[in-house]
Formats: sequence, C-alpha cells, structure tokens
Amino acid sequence: MDQRKNKIPVAVLGATGAVGQRFVQLLADHPWFELTAVAASERSSHKRYADACGWHLNDAMPEMVREMQVLPVEPGLDACIVFSALPVEMARQMEPQFAKAGYTVCSNTSAFRLDPNVPVIIPEVNAEHLALLKKQKEVYGWDGLLITSPNCTTTGFAIPLKPIDTAFGLKKVIAVSMQAVSGAGYPGLSYLDIQDNVIPFIQGEEEKMERESRALLGRMEGKQRVDADFILSAQSNRVPVSEGHTICLSLELQAKASVGEIKEILSDFRSPIYRPGLPSMPRFPILVREEPDRPQPRKDRGAGDGMQVSVGRIRPCPVLDVRMVSVVHNTLRGAAKGAVLNAELLVAEGLVS
Repeated sequence: MDQRKNKIPVAVLGATGAVGQRFVQLLADHPWFELTAVAASERSSHKRYADACGWHLNDAMPEMVREMQVLPVEPGLDACIVFSALPVEMARQMEPQFAKAGYTVCSNTSAFRLDPNVPVIIPEVNAEHLALLKKQKEVYGWDGLLITSPNCTTTGFAIPLKPIDTAFGLKKVIAVSMQAVSGAGYPGLSYLDIQDNVIPFIQGEEEKMERESRALLGRMEGKQRVDADFILSAQSNRVPVSEGHTICLSLELQAKASVGEIKEILSDFRSPIYRPGLPSMPRFPILVREEPDRPQPRKDRGAGDGMQVSVGRIRPCPVLDVRMVSVVHNTLRGAAKGAVLNAELLVAEGLVS
C-alpha cells in the first residue's frame, strides 16, 4: 500500500473546528490519502481556509490547505472518503446523505454510534464488527457506507479492557475519568470555570462510556452485534489539563488473575489484524508503565505518536479484583487519528478503493 502511485482523495467535513483541524493536520501529508476538499458551515463556506479557520494547533497550518476554498457540507465533493467532525445535529442530517451518495463516511461524531446497523470501530478491538456493513447496505440501500469512532474517553479504557476480557472475562467495571479541556472543543470552557477546579459533570459522557464500551467489546452473531454483558459504572470529570484523558479503572474478573498476569496480557496485546503497512496503527496499542506515578497526561499522551494507550498503577483492588490507570490522547487516538486509522482499515480490507 505504501507503494501506491495514486492516493485516495478525501475530504473533511467540519474542517474549521477543533477536531476538523486535527483531521486537516493528519491528512496534509498522509501516505495513502490526498486531502482534496474541506467543507464547513455556511458561515465559513466560500472563504479561503486560512481566512475561515482560526487555527489553534501548535504546529503551523499546512501550506497546502491555506488557499483551499471551504465548500458547503453537501455531496458533490471531489473525494471518495469523507471524515466527519460535524456538530451532532448536522452530522445526523448530513452523514446519511453522503453515504447515500456513495461516499465512505468515517465519522468522529456520536450521531450514529447507537444505530445497530452502524459499526463503532477501534481496529485493534473489534474489526470484525465491519460485518455490520452488509446489513447496513441491506437496511438503508446506501451506495456508500458509514462507520464511526467511539467516544474519546471510551477509547482510553476499551483498548486495555479488550485483552483482559478475552483472557479472563469481565463482570464489573468502575471507570472514573479526568478529562482534558480540549475534549470540550474550542474555545471550550472559560478560564474562570476550569482553573483551580474540577467539574464533576460532562453532558452525556457517562452514558456514552457505559453504552459504547459494551458495544465495542460485544460479539457478532450472524448480522447482529450482541453487546457484552459486563456491568460498567462511569463517572466523568473535567479537569484543567490541555490534552490527554485519564481514566481510573477497577475491575471484577470472571476468572482470577494475578497482577503479573494482567501486566503480561496488556504488554503483549497486539491487534489481531495488525499489519505493518497500516500507517497509523502502532505495533503494540498498549504501553505498560511500571513507575509508581505514571501514566500522566502531560508525559504519556504522546506515546506511539499519540496512538498508544498508556496503562500503569496496576495493582490489586480491595473491593473488586484489580485496578489501574490509563491515559489516552483524546484528540489523536480518541478522535481524528482514530478515525483515520478506521479509514486505513477499510482500504486494507478492500472496502474502499
């Protein structure tokens, strides 16, 4: 694949927003994809991207996109794949229109995550759920397809839960998140709200964590996805951290396991569909930290170019069986780069050409 002479044309929907800018940054020099169109709301459309977008990433805006005209969010874009970073209500309206028109839609929004005919994918966790696309085509009759990425926080604990569930089984999970302000979009929260503070409520977040984790770790039975049957209790908090979500986990297992066995399972975990040629897939998606005070978002969010989940403080739990802490880069693995990896998987599986 890295020898392709012709890259696949792709577009970004919601290209001027926080996640949209991440997509633009990642796609500007992607080895498989060529960014051929950027689209956004009426307020931004028909302007130069450099004029429409208040760029706030640390790296400079890619030169190749500065002069591109921002187009309306509607089918007709010169692309095969569209990456959606649209607001939820707009995504709910427009993503099916793009799929119906023949586009491959890789969404980072929550609009269709609960649709039983739309796969919610982390390639290392549940690539087999792509089988839902056959049913999706039967039900909706789209010429294209739609897949979604999970919530950024869910990604940070679903990845380490996967090998543990496979090896020992999960009965109960308690997940407490400390989520970076970048997860609230841009400009996010006011300084006076978040500085020197913890906000113990994020609208809809706990419900997403509970529902999506069971879907991700569920199994396929024929054309149906059957959710996993473990119980998960989630609490979410917004904290004054720029990027990187931290999740504290306590687990009750179906089969007892030692701390050493848990560490070994996590350290050795490798995607069953791992291919060295997938540009965004790390060889090992989990990095186990042995230091007593790691992982930390500032030090560990960039592991594996932002695509590894760092897990540490693995120790016995006096209430359940085992406890640990994970850190995920919420705007890379948990958002734009995770969706780009999904698109790479679709290409590798022959579902996009």
